Amino acid sequence: MTEIRGEPYPLAEPEATLGDLVGRVAGDMGAMLRDHIELAKEEITAEVKKAGTGAGLVGGGAIAGWTGVLLVSFSAAWALALAIETWLAFLLVGLVWLGVAGLMAMAGRRELSEVDPRPRETMKEIEKDKQWLKEQTN
Repeated sequence: MTEIRGEPYPLAEPEATLGDLVGRVAGDMGAMLRDHIELAKEEITAEVKKAGTGAGLVGGGAIAGWTGVLLVSFSAAWALALAIETWLAFLLVGLVWLGVAGLMAMAGRRELSEVDPRPRETMKEIEKDKQWLKEQTN
């Protein structure tokens, strides 16, 4: 993570001219903006990676459920049909695979619910900067 300076915008010397002060304020504002943009990019990148993991789990759950229902269900249902009616065997096996797919989808949904797209650290830094500006103007 980018190192954000603790007191990044020091006060100018008392003998500085108005032009010096305006130049420093413009430079400090630019530096502050760059710091906040960099922090926001890092936070958003981390959240996008987390969202990708959740989406991958949801997609994997769907594929696993579909493949399981199509392939394994047939063999399990035919084996179970040796003991019970064929239609009931297929129904039971299908319900089991739908349960598995549902559990995987819930796991993916839980992962996605933890994604927070707001750049919280940047918001904290902006609040600190607002407070610092208020203190400097008083």
